[in-house]
Amino acid sequence: MTIKQLLVGFVTLIGGAILALFLITGWYIVDESEQAALITFGKVEDTISEPGLKFKMPWPIQRVEILSRGTYTLQVGYQEEGGEVVEFTNEAKMITGDENILYADLAVQWRISDPEQYLYSTVNAEQVLYNATSAALRGVIGSTRIDDVLTDQRPEVEAQVFENLIKLLEIYQIGVSIQDVKLQDVELPTEEVRRAFTEVTDAREQRLTKINEATRYRNQLINEVEGEKDAIISRAEGTRAERIERARGDVARFDALYTEYLVNPDVTRQRLVLETLETVLPSTEIYIMDSNNDTVSYLPIRPLERGQNTAAEGGSN
Repeated sequence: MTIKQLLVGFVTLIGGAILALFLITGWYIVDESEQAALITFGKVEDTISEPGLKFKMPWPIQRVEILSRGTYTLQVGYQEEGGEVVEFTNEAKMITGDENILYADLAVQWRISDPEQYLYSTVNAEQVLYNATSAALRGVIGSTRIDDVLTDQRPEVEAQVFENLIKLLEIYQIGVSIQDVKLQDVELPTEEVRRAFTEVTDAREQRLTKINEATRYRNQLINEVEGEKDAIISRAEGTRAERIERARGDVARFDALYTEYLVNPDVTRQRLVLETLETVLPSTEIYIMDSNNDTVSYLPIRPLERGQNTAAEGGSN
């Protein structure tokens, strides 16, 4: 075998090896739930999010890291088996702002948002995320009262942890995004403390109940007083209108009387005297008397009126 034949055989062998290497490592598949980082000589050259069959240069020129686009769950402060908490870790023990001890555990949902940062910004991105979450949780619990954490302020605590964790990850740049933060369990360390806190919680609920009842009773009294006030105002408005109309009637009557007075003052004056006497002395017999020398003449007004009334009733029968 000549040298030329040896060279041709060597070149053929090298070409076959390269071809085999390309066929084995020159293509890859990206699933719909995955994303890929195309790495050329140790540097991320491109990120692929479109699913399908993809081709690349053979190893060791290029290689691919397949990463999930799904949501991961990170557990901080507890261990879970079969959907139930089986053990609190040391990370769960915390001191509140009013110097009480409690166990608090947290679940964080996160995704890989930047494959290059996730792969190369740190040795273990999940460990950095765990430490950042623990720090954010401790910071919030350490500035919050135990009553707030155990009762109605849990949503506010979760929101503050979420905000602090986002700020920390912006600093660390590990290529992950936080989807949600959820407090799982917040418990007191001993049964005695839990019982005492339960009693305090019951007393607080009773206090709120009494306050609500007092507020309801106060509102009821206010409504009753408002209704009585409106009724008084309404009656006063009616009395005012009645008096105004009565005054207008008196004015009209006085104007008519004054007109008659201008026509015949003497007759009007006598009529006013008689009407006043009837008003002041309603049950008294009234006589009109005229003295002329030694003879006294009188006119019995009441008997005449009764006679006129009797005659009128007989005529009607």
